[in-house]
Amino acid sequence: MRVEIVAVGTELLLGQIADTNSQWLGEQLAAHGISSHFHQHVGDNHDRIVLAFRTALARSDAIIVCGGLGPTQDDITREAIADVMNVELERRDDMVQRISAMFASRHREMPANNLRQADVPRGGDVIEPVRGTAPGLICPVGNKVVYAVPGVPFEMTEMFERAILPDLQRRSGETATIRSRVLRTWGASESGLAEALADRFGELEGRGDVTIAFLASGIEGIKVRITARAGSSDDVSQLIAGEERTVRSIIEARFGDIIFGVDDETMEDAIAARLLARGLTLGVAESLTGGLIASRLVNVPGASTWFRGGVVSYASDVKFTLLGVTPGPVVAATAAQEMAEGVRRTVGSDVGLAITGVAGPQPQDGHAPGTVFVGWSLDDQSGSVEFRLPGDRPRVRSYGAISALDVLRRVLDERQ
Repeated sequence: MRVEIVAVGTELLLGQIADTNSQWLGEQLAAHGISSHFHQHVGDNHDRIVLAFRTALARSDAIIVCGGLGPTQDDITREAIADVMNVELERRDDMVQRISAMFASRHREMPANNLRQADVPRGGDVIEPVRGTAPGLICPVGNKVVYAVPGVPFEMTEMFERAILPDLQRRSGETATIRSRVLRTWGASESGLAEALADRFGELEGRGDVTIAFLASGIEGIKVRITARAGSSDDVSQLIAGEERTVRSIIEARFGDIIFGVDDETMEDAIAARLLARGLTLGVAESLTGGLIASRLVNVPGASTWFRGGVVSYASDVKFTLLGVTPGPVVAATAAQEMAEGVRRTVGSDVGLAITGVAGPQPQDGHAPGTVFVGWSLDDQSGSVEFRLPGDRPRVRSYGAISALDVLRRVLDERQ
């Protein structure tokens, strides 16, 4: 089953918004073993939309169209699909009542142009909306199919999971179970991971039941996705588990302990799990990152159980007076270490984590931009680690935040 994604909207071509819908859909299709060889962007022009749809249908078995289902004059996806199907639009009374009831439930008067959202190409069916007013569409074109969903991500994702994915799986006749597991890493490059796993790629080539792929995720590291296909849920679970053991052993032998999470587990989730397991609390002192680390930590539900608080000690004198750092250069290993010790005293935590450095663009204390020192303090021990991080000021700060958390993860593992 080959699926093409077509994103409709002139704002996409102008760069006014990023096309996160196609990215998300591509990930979901790949995770379920469905091929997606082409993605298109097309503006709000009837003839060009029709051309995009016909081109997609010529080379794919199904299209997922995002956008153009709203009530305004430039929302013309319905008309374009009807043109491709060579049919007329029909106004569905049941959808008129549903849309009207939705407005009434919100105590709002329905504009007349919202009735356009009840128009459906003859022979097509609707995906009833549960998060907005725009119905989705399922429209057969010969032995192929066009799915249309709203461009609002919150609405699109729900319709895809509830209606489109099951229909695609039914049409494909796929009886196998497909499942993926993602290993999240920090501290190795994509090319380095690919080189380390090159022999394993060769061993899997041609088997068809297990594949490995890499997903570069910027400041969240490199993801290694393992996808398995088998006849039953138990069989696919065994394949995934076996391949995960193999991949982990290869990565750890080459790079050490760089795998920090699985699937949706973030670095801050990894920190929370370790602190909770040991009954420890954490305090952070931030200079370079200006609160980014604390912001990440409080994303974890229940963070108040283990996170005592943070100090944004951006000015040097704040480091000296509030955290007890010895007066002198503040971009230094000793300063980071003393900041970690100081924040433990200040917030009354079991563990201290600190970061200082040069975000740029100018050097500081004789250090070039990208120089970062991370300090830690736990029990009666403390230490620091130096990094040289790439990129501009925002990237150095973001890389610094996750690098500091990774240092803490390793320290907690070594001293458990």
